Amino acid sequence: MACYDLCSTSACGVYRPQPLADSGNEPCVRQCPDSTTVIQPPPVVVTFPGPILSSFPQ
Repeated sequence: MACYDLCSTSACGVYRPQPLADSGNEPCVRQCPDSTTVIQPPPVVVTFPGPILSSFPQ
């Protein structure tokens, strides 16, 4: 995931090093793109009753 800073360190594509102390009032925000996660439900086991087999001695 690529993140980028929305700071005043780069203007018009020209990179400037970040100062150690910034005295400006501009907020500096680190913004990352939205993440997409696929959540799959857990497997479900369904048991159907089968025929009842019984033997009676004759």
